Formats: sequence, structure tokens, C-alpha cells
Amino acid sequence: MENFTSWTPTRIFFGEDTENNTGKYIKDAGGSRVLIVYGGGSVKRSGLLDRIKDSLDAEGLFYEEFGGARPNPTLSHAREGVKKAIDMKADFILAIGGGSTIDTAKAIAHGRANPEIDIWDFWQGIPLTKTSKVGAVLTIPAAGSEMSDSCVLTDEETHKKRGINTDLNRCVFAVMNPRLAMTLPDRQLANGITDILMHTMERYFIPESDCDLTDEIAEGLMRTVIKNGLEVMKDHNNYHAMAEIMLCSSFSHNGLTGLGRNKDFSVHALGQALGGRYDFTHGETLSAVWPAWASYLLPLGNALPRFARFGRKVWGEEGSDKEAAKAGIEKTKAFFKSLGMPVSLSELGIDPSDEECMELARDATRDDKRTLSQIIPLHSGEVCEIFENAR
Repeated sequence: MENFTSWTPTRIFFGEDTENNTGKYIKDAGGSRVLIVYGGGSVKRSGLLDRIKDSLDAEGLFYEEFGGARPNPTLSHAREGVKKAIDMKADFILAIGGGSTIDTAKAIAHGRANPEIDIWDFWQGIPLTKTSKVGAVLTIPAAGSEMSDSCVLTDEETHKKRGINTDLNRCVFAVMNPRLAMTLPDRQLANGITDILMHTMERYFIPESDCDLTDEIAEGLMRTVIKNGLEVMKDHNNYHAMAEIMLCSSFSHNGLTGLGRNKDFSVHALGQALGGRYDFTHGETLSAVWPAWASYLLPLGNALPRFARFGRKVWGEEGSDKEAAKAGIEKTKAFFKSLGMPVSLSELGIDPSDEECMELARDATRDDKRTLSQIIPLHSGEVCEIFENAR
């Protein structure tokens, strides 16, 4: 087990009607001037926005609205939000929505606290040393941004999708009412389930990690996502299944399932390259490349025992290491397909040329300034092969 520091300061308010106390949660956190960030019109049509505004009114809080967050949160929109937050002297940013809205709110919070710096500079490597407070009312269990230390933005001019990790990205609180997710379309829910599973899988495929408790937590979470993911796809109104999925969303990406080992996130790098170039939703880019990624790495390094354990502990497979490992990959692929998710680039609707695959690989590896995978180092050449195999 590697040395680690764990800090998950986000307070969770979980259960029915918890969103009706959002104003109190903000006031208790020291907020008084609130910028409310949300995406499309669903929060208005459902009455959720009005209920939250009522709770802010009840606490005497000043607020303004900022809508329009996109599924792949954009730099230009976040910059607009920063200007609005500065103009209104916001001291608290409240996100109502899923990961894209929460990431937009985090970016706005960074810009509000650092008005002299363009926010994209933080995604280009400038150290972030201060931010503003952020809270989240979660409506889409998926990205885990409500408890994670990550934030992703896309520069739509260059088609670069980038993420930064810092504890300053942690939300002060997260309000989680499973009923708020019951009206999600099938496709959006399936994307979310995929993303939740992938956040722990990215932390799991680390050879020789020797973390018994972390493994058991990760395997239990993955089994929970698989079981309840299928149940909630059958019936979105299944409160128990939705509650399990929503809690897994947060715990899969708050660091718990990776304690004591290095994380990988190479599949996310591949997915972000696809998302930045083609503007696909995040979950479908992950499911489209994961089978090719897994099959490519299985025979390399010391990957086999790890994939074999995955097949046995998560999917209940038996047989030799090779048999259990291959079966685990196929069962995962079949699970994605059962959700209606793509498991290849052609199912995603694209057929990139060899040259385009190399462009994607260069983007994923930042022009070979970083390598991917903890199994073996993957440079742009190897990553290009994975994209080609995923077609």
C-alpha cells in the first residue's frame, strides 16, 4: 500500500425533500450572495429551481441566476459566469444539476476568487491557490463531481478538453435526493451509470497494488452499480435502486475506491480526446473505448492477475486466470450494451482514419508529454493502436 492523504470534506444531505433546505445549508456555510448555476430548462419545468429559490428567500439570501451549462462544460460559458459572479459580488456558487453544471460552478468559483487570472490558465498548469465556496444540488448521478477533487472544461475553439485535480475543487456540501433523478431520459441515465462504474475501474486496474480493504470497497461498489444500474434502467421510479446509484456516484469519485494506490484514468484521457473533438457525452466515449483498452493491455506487463480478480470478484467468473480475465472483459462489454451504450467507435457513429486516430492519441497524451496507464506506459503510438482497435 502506497502512502496517501485522504480528505473528503463535502457534507452530504441525502434523502427526500433535502433540497428544500438548501438556503439553510448555504447560510450555515457562510454564504450570503449566491450565484445559482444550472443547465437547461428542466430545473425550471420541474419546479426544482423555484423550490430552491424559496429556500434561499426564507433565509434572506441574495441570489442571481446563471443558466445554460452544457453537457461538455465550455470555457466561454464559464468565463461569462465568472464575470457575472464578480459583478454581483457572489460569495457562494450553487450548482443545480449534474457533473457538467457542477464543474461549471467550480470553474466560476475559481475565477471569482482570482479575478486577475483567466481561468483557462489553471487548466494549463498555473497553480490554483484559492477559490470560492461551491455547493451542489445533484440531479444526475454520474460524474461524482459533487464530492470529487476534479473539474473538467472544454476550450471549444481548440477542441481541447482538460481536467484539473485539486482539493480546492471539493464542494462544501452536496444535496442528494434520489427522486430528482427519476425523470432522466434513459440515455442520460445510462451514461451516468457508465461513468460511475468507470471512475472505480480507473482506480482498480493497478497491478501489484496490495490494498485489500480498498479492493473490497471497490469491488463492492462495482457490483452495486451493476445490480442497481440494471434495476433503475427497468424502472426509474425504483427509489432504492436510484438511491444506491446516486450514493455510488459520489463515493466512486471522492477517492475512497483508490486509497493506497496510484490512479490511472487512461480511459478518461482517451474519452476526453473524443469528447473534445466530437462533442460526445462523456459516458459514451468511455464505453466506446474501454473494451479495446482492456483487450490491448490484458497480455501486457502484469495485468493478467488484476483482470482475473476483476472477473472473479465482480462478475463471479471461474476457471484459469486467462479465462476469468477474458470473461470479465466480455461481461463488462455486455453490461454496457445492455444499457444501450456504444462499445466501439463505429457504434459511437464515427470511423476515424489512421491519421485521425493519431491526432486523438496525441491529444490524449498531450503530444507525448505524458504517458497513460499504470500497467505499462502508453505513448501516442500505443494509444493510436487502441483507437484503431476500437473502430
